[in-house]
Amino acid sequence: MREQLSASRAIATVTIDKVEDTQPLAEALLSGGVRVVEVTLRTPLALQAMRSIAKNYPELLVMAGTVITPQQVKQVQDAGAVCAVAPGMNRRVIEAAFSAGLPFAPGVTTPSEIEAALEYNCDLLKYFPAESMGGIRYLKNMQAPYAHLGLKFIPLGGLNSKNAGDYLKEDCILAVGGSWIANADAIRSGDWNGIEQRAAALMKI
Repeated sequence: MREQLSASRAIATVTIDKVEDTQPLAEALLSGGVRVVEVTLRTPLALQAMRSIAKNYPELLVMAGTVITPQQVKQVQDAGAVCAVAPGMNRRVIEAAFSAGLPFAPGVTTPSEIEAALEYNCDLLKYFPAESMGGIRYLKNMQAPYAHLGLKFIPLGGLNSKNAGDYLKEDCILAVGGSWIANADAIRSGDWNGIEQRAAALMKI
């Protein structure tokens, strides 16, 4: 999973309302060069959408996003997710993910949260909300005391085509993600060409 994320370096965070949108969405992302999609658990059909992508597009690594309860861990795993991320640092969710054998990246924004994650040997962390917390400058300062541990971060929240490159220059960044590649409005309106173009633009960066 880490090798695939490191190779892609780009994650399209998506919120899907209709399962039928998964086919053109997946094809647009793949055509643009993005090989990792994070399906957020923010809609009633999220698990069905996840299952559809995992079944029909094995070349896409499916991440589950907004996994905030222990019960959701098993649900996303059964739906085909190969890893999961959360906006926060919830010990019960981490323990459920470890028990299920599902790679999991908790969300952190402070040194205390990093150290709480280290108690569970989590060395891949989600930095969220990245830009609101101070962007790459804040992250570099926050992770400096732990740099010798080789921690890797996935920043999400406020990233776009203009600032993604600033993050990707740093060794502590495994991959960048965000909804600007395929935002909810673009998916609802069927702007598959726009999604493909934004994916391709990010891959060039």
